[in-house]
Amino acid sequence: AISCKGQHSISYTLSRNQTVVVEYTHDKDTDMFQVGRSTESPIDFVVTDTISGSQNNDEAQITQSTISRFACRIVCDRNEPYTARIFAAGFDSSKNIFLGEKAAKWKNPDGHMDGLTTNGVLVMHPRGGFTEESQPGVWREISVCGDVYTLRETRSAQQRGKLVESETNVLQDGSLIDLCGATLLWRTADGLFHTPTQKHIEALRQEINAARPQCPVGLNTLAFPSINRKEVVEEKQPWAYLSCGHVHGYHNWGHRSDTEANERECPMCRTVGPYVPLWLGCEAGFYVDAGPPTHAFTPCGHVCSEKSAKYWSQIPLPHGTHAFHAACPFCATQLVGEQNCIKLIFQGPVD
Repeated sequence: AISCKGQHSISYTLSRNQTVVVEYTHDKDTDMFQVGRSTESPIDFVVTDTISGSQNNDEAQITQSTISRFACRIVCDRNEPYTARIFAAGFDSSKNIFLGEKAAKWKNPDGHMDGLTTNGVLVMHPRGGFTEESQPGVWREISVCGDVYTLRETRSAQQRGKLVESETNVLQDGSLIDLCGATLLWRTADGLFHTPTQKHIEALRQEINAARPQCPVGLNTLAFPSINRKEVVEEKQPWAYLSCGHVHGYHNWGHRSDTEANERECPMCRTVGPYVPLWLGCEAGFYVDAGPPTHAFTPCGHVCSEKSAKYWSQIPLPHGTHAFHAACPFCATQLVGEQNCIKLIFQGPVD
């Protein structure tokens, strides 16, 4: 679109005969990082579609990705406070962003062009930062020039939302970035400094195992497997009835002919519900506090602190072109049940 190889530019195609090209100059005070599906050199962080509930990417292949090859760019100040701003679309190998005829685009009152990408870049800043007190914010769409808009009626609708002048494209600790197929969590250096570490989560695992929780029926001691062994269910692994929260060892009874295959009757309280192995959530960056692992997400059985479980249980994550639902941050499984998570009831050793 532009002859000068060293120059970044954005091309807005208005019609077959008219294209507006906006040139960008070098800025010595910022660094730009690009995110997208493309493996070409301009992309710093390559993202692929998140497969719900999948432990590894070999289990299912996405036939048609909805993530843009050059999805977004994040521009970070080199000087304190190191502000990071997000913009829709990324520059390709020829240093160009090309918005075709079908892309939503417009001229602002001040004369500068702007537009939206096909499936859009959505951002949600939590209220109260990423802390124990965090509350979900409102999802917004970010334009190519970094303005904030309300969501379109559907993900790729031609008509843009309303400009939200009171909000900016500055990323905060805990901001969620949705690229239509993958959702990214933005953490700041300061935020991560106050987040539990992998060592802390391992210490919590050892602490809960040291208390020797027992299966209330089999009376055998249960133990969360090491964080490295997250593929295979182990013999001592705790299982839970997700309708009531009672923790057991694995057993074969409790099937009810009138219920679904994975639903069982809890021997302790006779509540019927899913019966699943429990896994300790091992990505420390998802925790909003350093509390003990007392709650499990339903229906996947990932375990974390109460405040972390309750926070993620109320976050509506974009799903498909216009749906939103809460999902487990550790495996992306859609959450179900009254609260989306359950308090676990462990039985201590009898002796």
